[in-house]
Amino acid sequence: MVQVRSAIAYDCDVLVIGGGIVGLSTAYAITRAAPGTRVTVLEKEPGPARHQTGRNSGVVHSGIYYRPGSLKARYAVRGGTEMIKFCAEYGIAHAVTGKLIVATERAELPRLHALVQRGRENGIPVRELGGAQIAEYEPEVRGLAAIHVGTTGVCDFVAVARHLADASGAEIRYGARVVRVDRRADLGVAVRTSRGDVVRGRVLVNCAGLYCDEVARLAGDDPEMRIVPFRGEYYALQRPELVRGLVYPVPDPAFPFLGVHLTRGIDGGVHIGPNAVPALAREGYGWGVVRPQEIAATLAWPGTWHLARRHWRYGAGELRRSVSGRAFTEAVRRLLPAVREEDLIPTPAGVRAQAVLRDGTLVDDFLIKQTPRTVHVLNAPSPAATASLPIGREVAHRALTELGG
Repeated sequence: MVQVRSAIAYDCDVLVIGGGIVGLSTAYAITRAAPGTRVTVLEKEPGPARHQTGRNSGVVHSGIYYRPGSLKARYAVRGGTEMIKFCAEYGIAHAVTGKLIVATERAELPRLHALVQRGRENGIPVRELGGAQIAEYEPEVRGLAAIHVGTTGVCDFVAVARHLADASGAEIRYGARVVRVDRRADLGVAVRTSRGDVVRGRVLVNCAGLYCDEVARLAGDDPEMRIVPFRGEYYALQRPELVRGLVYPVPDPAFPFLGVHLTRGIDGGVHIGPNAVPALAREGYGWGVVRPQEIAATLAWPGTWHLARRHWRYGAGELRRSVSGRAFTEAVRRLLPAVREEDLIPTPAGVRAQAVLRDGTLVDDFLIKQTPRTVHVLNAPSPAATASLPIGREVAHRALTELGG
């Protein structure tokens, strides 16, 4: 058992677990809001942004998809603008490209029109397009109708995370996997790492991403959710000249996934994806990565079974596209008819840390839980990277509240 004694010297004021973009943004926000506050970040990997931050589409989202008034909507709209300014100020690669959201079937048209309204409610300028007007932006893309969102862009989120780490003034300890937490409301927290080091702080901030629920339980809190990992698989387009910018399908509102989309990145290449299939490990970046203990924990969560019964048809389609290059190509051809199966080159996958409630509900907003001496970030899916600066400020505010309490 890790011991915390009243006479002990603290190693820091705020101890952050997780060196992804949210954890590093939190450290950065704390040191700016309260200069002199000592912050230590523990990251189990040898460098920052090795998981969700470094394995996504690199898109700076506009906020058009998210329910007005939700944390996602507020943080994405504000965060997208701030992220572009941040990248410009510090010389980080970025571009404001705009994007198309394309309806390819009549059944999608009402949802497309609903997105127009949602965008306007969120203060996002959108342009409605007929099928023939799509070619103004994307000559090779086909659809019945589309909307153009001019504020969407792309950036290098890994470079953003590295700058946040350097500029925060925090002590960053890499290779520091947390294995035990001892929290006492009157004395703060102490954590033990896999190396046997003990780090003591007055307040703990849990930004552990794929392992945030486990860290919450280590701290003695019931997160009332479980991370169920979903792998998103990507392909690079061998003929990038087919796509000028960003092209998305109309998303299914029943799921917090945006569907397989086309993204021209900051390097000029075009990648396609992701799908969303259950991963066999929290860091299950391929079918060959299997961790039986993690699978058992996922299957022991009642929400997993409720989710499977409710959405098995959707899941079956995603699995088919995962194991069949032809099926994945068919999905892409709905937007980009010229693409061929041989045009798609597999690239590294990502894993989404999706919070699932006991009743099988997929948590569709940011979820932050504050308990004595602790702040847990329990759901930070897309657009977390886009919104990381305002999210960091929110988490920092809560941590400083606990520190002053």
